[in-house]
Amino acid sequence: MTTDQGYPAVRMYIAGEWCRGGTGSTAPIVNPATEEVIGEVPLATTADLDRALGAAEEGFRVWRDTSVDRRTAILHTAADLITERAAEIGRVMTLEQGKPLAESTGEARRTAGTLRWHADDARRAYGRIIPSAPGTVLTVRRAPIGPVAAFVPWNFPVGGPNRKISAALSAGCSIIIKGSEETPATVAALVRCYADAGLPPGVLNLVFGEPAEVSAHLIASPTTRLIAFTGSVPVGKLLAAEAGKVMKPSLMELGGHAPVIVCADADPVPAARNAARAKFANAGQVCTSPSRFLVHESLVEEFTAEFVKAAEGIVVGDGLADGTTMGPLANERRLTAMERLTADAVARGATVLTGGRRLDRAGYFFAPTVLTDVPADAELMHEEPFGPVAPIVAFTDLDEALTTANGLPYGLAAYGFTRSAATVERLSGELEAGILSINHCGGSVHEAPSGGVKDSGYGREGGPEALDAYLITKRVSHQLVP
Repeated sequence: MTTDQGYPAVRMYIAGEWCRGGTGSTAPIVNPATEEVIGEVPLATTADLDRALGAAEEGFRVWRDTSVDRRTAILHTAADLITERAAEIGRVMTLEQGKPLAESTGEARRTAGTLRWHADDARRAYGRIIPSAPGTVLTVRRAPIGPVAAFVPWNFPVGGPNRKISAALSAGCSIIIKGSEETPATVAALVRCYADAGLPPGVLNLVFGEPAEVSAHLIASPTTRLIAFTGSVPVGKLLAAEAGKVMKPSLMELGGHAPVIVCADADPVPAARNAARAKFANAGQVCTSPSRFLVHESLVEEFTAEFVKAAEGIVVGDGLADGTTMGPLANERRLTAMERLTADAVARGATVLTGGRRLDRAGYFFAPTVLTDVPADAELMHEEPFGPVAPIVAFTDLDEALTTANGLPYGLAAYGFTRSAATVERLSGELEAGILSINHCGGSVHEAPSGGVKDSGYGREGGPEALDAYLITKRVSHQLVP
């Protein structure tokens, strides 16, 4: 069943069956470009969650004992289905999340690559033999940790869930994923690709519900062996604390406030174009989005002019419309936050060079915004904007820029522009971030790890490190009997 807009009916997926949940309780799904209700998402009851936990427990036993060759074959089939269905997955994503269709479809295609990488990397989860005493065989082995409970936000509706699903399943774990209630049809379309690929029932389960209730129940259950979360720092700290109470490991990919340092020897024009492109991707709703622009005083005028030019060239509109290069914010909460952060900066002396306002139309649209002369005490310099607002600040020397960049409790991503190899080494060594890009603002790649330090979390997703959280390391000492 679909709506007039082609939006599919949303269901949960538990024990290999698509279902509405025990009580039929639902919440509305809103198209952020029109503010129209386009569907409803079913909300899980405690009984639904218990059924998912039971299914994950049984599914783990089956999947753990499935050969790596068979597991890999199923996962590659799922990746093929994601690729085949990328256009449809992207269209549904744009309807419920708002990003331009090209971004949505591209996200789906990249997701297939992530799955292929993890599936193949699981074939190399090697142990080792350690030289020991005569008559003793000492080995180190890797084994799946068990059923996983994962929680994901709305900003990357297919990429975010799949980073956890693909790593868990590749490692041999089962997983319960709680998708976002704001973008449920996209994650459901992703799960359907796995189901249609032949994944055994119970190995992958999808639920929705009241976030605090769902997380509390899944974390406390003895069935769950790992907690994986992407989202805000405050919520991540709460979930990590709950996991700690029951001695469960957790993987936390939390928020950031990524600095961009444009050094005195950089070319300001390509730096500004690159930074602006990254800043306004997904309307700035990216945890690694560049969000504090620290520019050497000798370049700040030219950098700012080019950045403003790029911002004013953005076409804001419905993500399904031809020519749109930035869609709406995901919800009214983000609009309110953009207005508050901009007003606070202006009240403290900042200047709005472009944007600075919500657009006068239906939908959650905020104009691409550039501010200068933003004081250090402005909320925008301390709180992750998670939206299309860019503060540009001049600095006089690199020591000053590094102090500012490292002065917040965040440590997810950072960016630098320089032509000096020596400066690259200094940025690499001194910037407190788990992800650093030099002379570009590229996003995550599946072949290399991503993750934060300080309040931005712990653990890594992507690269060979991605499977570490989902595997236990077991020492086996075997004394041979004559």
